[in-house]
Amino acid sequence: MAPVTPRADTGAVRTATVTAAAVTTTLLGAGAAAIAAGRYVADAALRPRPGRPLPEGPRLSVHAAADGRVALTRSLSSLRPGTYGLTAPGVHAVVGPVLTDVPHAPDTVVRELHAVTHGSLDPGTRVALTPQVHLGNPGTALGLDHADVDIPGELGALPAWFVPAARDTWVITVHGLGTGREHPMVVMPFLHRHQLPVLDLAYRGDLGAPVSPDGLGHLGESEWRDVDAAIRYALRYGARRVVLHGWSTGAAMALHAAERSALAGRIAGLVLDSPVLDWHTTLRALMAARRSPAVLLPLAIRAAEGRAGLRTADRRAPGADPGALRVPVLIFHGPDDTLAPWEPSRRLAAARPDLVTLRPVRDAPHGAMWNADPAWYEEALRRFLTSLV
Repeated sequence: MAPVTPRADTGAVRTATVTAAAVTTTLLGAGAAAIAAGRYVADAALRPRPGRPLPEGPRLSVHAAADGRVALTRSLSSLRPGTYGLTAPGVHAVVGPVLTDVPHAPDTVVRELHAVTHGSLDPGTRVALTPQVHLGNPGTALGLDHADVDIPGELGALPAWFVPAARDTWVITVHGLGTGREHPMVVMPFLHRHQLPVLDLAYRGDLGAPVSPDGLGHLGESEWRDVDAAIRYALRYGARRVVLHGWSTGAAMALHAAERSALAGRIAGLVLDSPVLDWHTTLRALMAARRSPAVLLPLAIRAAEGRAGLRTADRRAPGADPGALRVPVLIFHGPDDTLAPWEPSRRLAAARPDLVTLRPVRDAPHGAMWNADPAWYEEALRRFLTSLV
């Protein structure tokens, strides 16, 4: 008698098939949701936020403010040396060094209070330190004669402030992440004293400037072309050469311009403050600072690099080829910058000691190298610029 082959239980097979399909659909759905969430996080990190400071450092409570002093919650942030803005919704003030020889509670820090420029520092107000010291424009904030000018850019007119002076080498200042063109005003009085004209640029995504076609920032990868437009404007209106002074992504834009602009031969030198030279780390820090879920960070970073055009084969981070440098470079950067690590700045300086000078700054967050010690910063800047003008 021939052996009998057992027949499969068709009901069980059908159930297993349906279960497998459901699991596959669930996994695909979860994967698609994760990708969509990653892209959302990426867009949130890249979207320009004019006038909104970076989410770096804790909020501090004002305990008291009177007689040129302000008492703040004691923390590593409130103990930082130097001069800073103090900001909250509807409030801006300027604080100076920590005062150690005045009576204060153990949980507070007392700093010099230079000015309350907007609002009031009422007890209980939650504030944060910011590198932006001045509000307004060069006239209202600093008493400097200036002109509001429009620079023709590829996306439209770019607003800028021009502060005239006698020399024919102009300084083009370019702000970075979390700030606007008010931030570079910290160096305007110094530059004006040394008779250097200043062109302070607002670029795509800034208030009053054109928006990038995709509505996103690109960490300098596309924005550098607005710096190129500013160089053309300066040369058209009397500059013989220019110095580019950039902070954060503005420093990345300055490097890109020196590497790519057809007018690179008219650039006399670069001043880079807290330069963003490592896209990957900066994106991760931006997303983490905005409390993006850790599980989404790898997807979000890849999405952001793709959205910003940083993953194409012909895209390299600014300064990635030290041999491409052709002009003197002064870098202000330090190990306490958690948004743009300073190791790439150290590598760049080590690779081109003939052109690059690195001035290490401690106890200063991103974009705040001037704030940590204004007099020291300006003396280093004076020595650098003297050889260029």
